Amino acid sequence: MLTKFNPETKADRSVIIESGLIFLGILTLFFMSPYKIVGDGVSRFYAISELLTQGTISDMPYSMIGPLFSVPLWLLGKLYKSSAWWCARYNFFVFCGGLFLFYRLLRNHVDRSVVRKFLLILIAASMFSQHVTTYYGEVFSALLVGAGILAIALKYSYRWWGVVILGVANTPAAVAGLVMLVLKQAIAKKRWRYFMVLVAAVGIICVELWIRHGDPFTSGYAGNSGYRTLLPYSGKPGFSYPFFFGLISILFSFGKGILFFAPGLLLIIKRRNIKPEIYDAYKLWICFLIGLILVYAKWWSWYGGWFWGPRFFLFASIAASFALAVNLQDSDKSLIANLSTLVALCLSVWVSISGAVFGTANLGICLSNNYALESFCWYMPEFSVLWRPFVVSMPLKPQHIITIVYHVIVFAYLVFPLLQMLARQINTEYKSFKLSHLNFKDWRY
Repeated sequence: MLTKFNPETKADRSVIIESGLIFLGILTLFFMSPYKIVGDGVSRFYAISELLTQGTISDMPYSMIGPLFSVPLWLLGKLYKSSAWWCARYNFFVFCGGLFLFYRLLRNHVDRSVVRKFLLILIAASMFSQHVTTYYGEVFSALLVGAGILAIALKYSYRWWGVVILGVANTPAAVAGLVMLVLKQAIAKKRWRYFMVLVAAVGIICVELWIRHGDPFTSGYAGNSGYRTLLPYSGKPGFSYPFFFGLISILFSFGKGILFFAPGLLLIIKRRNIKPEIYDAYKLWICFLIGLILVYAKWWSWYGGWFWGPRFFLFASIAASFALAVNLQDSDKSLIANLSTLVALCLSVWVSISGAVFGTANLGICLSNNYALESFCWYMPEFSVLWRPFVVSMPLKPQHIITIVYHVIVFAYLVFPLLQMLARQINTEYKSFKLSHLNFKDWRY
């Protein structure tokens, strides 16, 4: 049972190994990852630079809430390296802060081995390995909302709602996730006050828009659309995509489907294995994720633009990683459940390797002719960022090899107890099958 809290000592071998792997993973991420400021990250960086050097406020369509927290790094760049160098690594530092928060919040509520596995999976078996290398806003929003929801479920101070609101305000579309979260809490607790959270988040978003655009209802996305291609609904602005096609694409497409990039979502957490408040936190994570899926299914750029994987759904990695950690620790599962956990772990580690090492390499064809073939990278397995490395090889640099070796070590550590369990279960199933069906003395002509 995972609900029992087991005190640990420094002599415990698993504590040393798991803590060491977490520390080694952080070092690997920092020194071996190819950090860059691209896409709308460039607009965010210029906005911060203009604010600090000229005192002007950018009217870009993207929120400045997340980038404002990178100001210390921008200033540090005036003393060492450059502002761009430090800001490119901003999401790495946000990620480290998120890991620390998760540990502090969970350590006295879940077996600490589960907590360490959760952090290890976030580092080496999730989409974060790619996301931390950019200056986009998803890491900030995902971690603040994820940690805030956890703290709220664990009945910490109501001030944690402010953390959730800040994460949502950084990604205004995430208001849909907040709606689902607030509804879940309001119905469960029978309290109207939860709707004040929604009012506060919308209020902050409107105030920021007012400051930057002079109008609380002008987002800067008016008329925003992609290129016109052979796809029947391309080139249309706003929430013009058919909901059904957007939904199945977000869930199941080979290059963008979150069930491929966060397979832990398919695993079942047994309620009896964790404390009720932890299970509530997991349900709230899922509610928020459902809200994100519902709103982005209609957005013309549901796929997140030219980006590795499902950019808008990084939040899914938090719930998926936790489910995977709990299932890896649970020794009381069926053979099918253990096989499912094995498949989810294998795919999750490969997702992290793909993001950290291969990215969008050898996929330039999807950018040709004004992105006319970009949909190949969404739907066709041969052009998916997950499977392209098996189709077209890429020369590996030393940092790539080090990163892959680290992931293999983590995989081996996590999978070994699972394989032992599977071996015993398969042996038991085989003996039962042999006794029932392969006892040839009972056979008759």
